[in-house]
Amino acid sequence: MSLTAEKLAQATELLNEADFDVWITFVRETSAGSDPVLPLILDGSLTWISALIVTKSMKIAVVGNYDADAFVASGEWDLVVPYVQGIREPLLEVLEAHVPPSGRIGINYSTSDDKADGITHGMHQVLSSYLAGTQFENSLVSAEKLVQALRGVKSATEVSRMREAIAETVVIFNQVPSWVKIGSSERELSDRVQAWMEDRKYGYAWSKSGNPIVNFGPDSMVGHGVPSPNIKLAEGQVLHIDLGLIVNDYASDLQRCWYIGAEVPEDVSHALAAVNAAISAAAAELRPGVRGVDVDDAARASITASGYDVYQHAVGHQVGRVAHDGGGILGPSWERYGTTPFEPVRAGQVYTLELGVNPPGRGYIGIEEMVLVTDDGIEWLSERQLSMPAIQPE
Repeated sequence: MSLTAEKLAQATELLNEADFDVWITFVRETSAGSDPVLPLILDGSLTWISALIVTKSMKIAVVGNYDADAFVASGEWDLVVPYVQGIREPLLEVLEAHVPPSGRIGINYSTSDDKADGITHGMHQVLSSYLAGTQFENSLVSAEKLVQALRGVKSATEVSRMREAIAETVVIFNQVPSWVKIGSSERELSDRVQAWMEDRKYGYAWSKSGNPIVNFGPDSMVGHGVPSPNIKLAEGQVLHIDLGLIVNDYASDLQRCWYIGAEVPEDVSHALAAVNAAISAAAAELRPGVRGVDVDDAARASITASGYDVYQHAVGHQVGRVAHDGGGILGPSWERYGTTPFEPVRAGQVYTLELGVNPPGRGYIGIEEMVLVTDDGIEWLSERQLSMPAIQPE
């Protein structure tokens, strides 16, 4: 079974849990980008306005006639309805046949989750105009919960692909000590990593301009900065890398650190231990049914108890087809996160657990691991970095 067939079957199961009757992904031509959920349910692109419809028993594609043959050939859609002049009438006929009186139609919009907010304002207006004056005029509701679960709860195939991406990321990390030298720049190391990735045709789990994030010492950009050609590696610094690959359509997102010098000093060891203690505190809380905000609270209490400032981001996010894959997060109840920290964790989701501190004069000490939520806890997908390697480049 193809991955899109797996996800369509999952969508049918999720619809039976939902508070609406039909789920529609409604898009126009997709050559310049489209609904983030589309690659989960369609291996291909669309040229005309299309409605990909999942009911509780069927999968129906209402598409332009030149797109229809590919849908039929895939064998993944129970009914393919082609049109030539316009989609309105065939779409309404399908809805009349499959939506009960007073039924509800889920579409992809959300006020908190960008990956569940795929229908554009224009397409929402188009769909609303089609339904105006019909029995479906007031039927549209958010499909946010279904989309979050479909993206978040990974199939065995998806998890396998993510393991592959993680393994390839670790291969790159293992090369780093041989790639750096005293006086080399952040940009030089970033270029070396990107050359390795591109030689193997790996994708970038976020924008290439800042992937990998490379930090040499205390003067480096904080957070989502870009590697500098002017910041050079020196003894006594911490070298930090945040790297995410896409391998076979699925992402990794890991952070690792090295100390530049003969022996790791006590302040650096203490900082790394505090970071890992906070990650362990979050891991101990992470299991199905808990809220992300409660997992974040555990890490936040741990890091401050170790004497460090409160970190200014969530302790974890979901990973899937990209590094930041939407859905619930393991984060604080801040305005910028909307409702996502209050989403209950589900088995099958993959999260990062990440944290960092800045001991004076050393640079950023950040660790990021990836975990799979199981029925009663988590499985570590990445081997944890619990100690700081000391390296002495030439």
